[in-house]
Amino acid sequence: MKEFVVYTGLRLLMFAATFGVIVGVWLLVGDEANLFVAVVVAFVVSGIGSYFLLNRPREALAQRVEVRAERATKAFEERKAREDAE
Repeated sequence: MKEFVVYTGLRLLMFAATFGVIVGVWLLVGDEANLFVAVVVAFVVSGIGSYFLLNRPREALAQRVEVRAERATKAFEERKAREDAE
């Protein structure tokens, strides 16, 4: 659970920072910022940035999910074998 919270928090922080930079630059260049376009651009830019910058937390999350899936599969197989034996 910790890995999920860390990765999600970092993604949200990266999106917020990217959005702030985009809106700030847009307001410096023009009179007003189109917030919908700024959100879309920030989403794309932060997504690309997180692919490269958040590799370590993403790998930790993936490993955690894999371990949990293996445990769940093992428990399912044990229950299935017990049920077949009965």
